[in-house]
Amino acid sequence: MRLATRISVNTLCALTLVGLAACGTDAPKETGPFAGQSGPQVANKALTATNGVKSLRIAVDMTTEDGRIKADFASSLGGDCTGTMSVAGQGGMEIVKTGGTVYTRFDEAMMRAQMKGEPKADVEAAVTMIAGKWMESKASDPDTAETVEFCDLKALLKEFEANDNAAEKKGPSEVAGKPALRLVEKDGKETYTFDVAAEGEPYLLRVTSKGGKEPMTMNLSDFDVPVVAKKPAAKDIVDLEQ
Repeated sequence: MRLATRISVNTLCALTLVGLAACGTDAPKETGPFAGQSGPQVANKALTATNGVKSLRIAVDMTTEDGRIKADFASSLGGDCTGTMSVAGQGGMEIVKTGGTVYTRFDEAMMRAQMKGEPKADVEAAVTMIAGKWMESKASDPDTAETVEFCDLKALLKEFEANDNAAEKKGPSEVAGKPALRLVEKDGKETYTFDVAAEGEPYLLRVTSKGGKEPMTMNLSDFDVPVVAKKPAAKDIVDLEQ
């Protein structure tokens, strides 16, 4: 079960979850919904169930070369999306996507970080005009498309695919108060942990990676919960053309 994830300061890149298949052994006398099933079998069930949802919430907490990054997005196959992202020491931003329109809002710290190196007068003018206000753009715009990659649920779900790597069962766990089964895989110095829901649909609830250059925790929730994305009030939207 190989997880490769990259989130940069200026771009929210799509999550790539590869792996979850082939060999694995079960502990004897195991009970529960996954008794008698190998780690890879459970993993593939989790991938199938997760891949079949119409909406999903993904929260990521990751340490990168750019610092600690947190992102929390609720996305639907219909295209509606809401989310936030923050970068340690550089502020945060909010995103709302409804239909083909995207609204983004930077706090002052993020605005200044984005304009680092620009003339002071330009920075101050931009902070005064834009910080804390919503900016409107089309989802099809190249720059906007990079910002809302977490909003493309269809593309994200395509990354949940199985291959021939091993996932070992490590016993019961719990995620946000929900019972789960833990699967573990090692890849060199990195250890990947996957928690699969042990009640209801076997959704993938949490993925963590430790021991590598970019340790990460990713929580998945709100499966098939409708995403409510509303256009901000007109008074809070900046008309950049003016």
